Parts: sequence; structure tokens; C-alpha cells
Amino acid sequence: MNHDMETGLRKDAAGKLVPAWYIQEADVTLNGKLVFSLECGTAVSKNPFLVFMVKGAKAGDKIGVAWRDSRGVSRTDEALVL
Repeated sequence: MNHDMETGLRKDAAGKLVPAWYIQEADVTLNGKLVFSLECGTAVSKNPFLVFMVKGAKAGDKIGVAWRDSRGVSRTDEALVL
């Protein structure tokens, strides 16, 4: 997931704290059906790499990942199972 993931503890060049900004929650779907959800916090790294296995997925099925961050920004991506 492409995201800068600021903790709120880092300072900029002027010495001011950079406000926290991070992915708060994500949902993973298989063919539109929720497979699992997760909650994230400030300890997750920049551009987190999410790895998971889904039982019963077949070639051509659609996996979706949707996330929402602490500023209300959201993104959804989909890919086909190979």
C-alpha cells in the first residue's frame, strides 16, 4: 500500500513536528466478499507491504484491498488471482 505513514514524532527541517498521518484500517475482499479487516497505527512503516493467503481462491477471482487513513483519504485496488 503506497502511503507515507507519518508517526507524528518526526521533526521537519525547521524542527517542527510533522503531524501524524497513517493508514487506520484496511479491508480485503474476494469477489466482493469481505475476507478480513485490519487496523493499523503509527508503528507501521512507510509503504507497508501486505502479504496474505486466501483459502479457496481460484484463477480469475478478484482480490480487493481498500484502506482509509487518519486524514480521511481512501484508496481501493483490485487484482485478479493468477
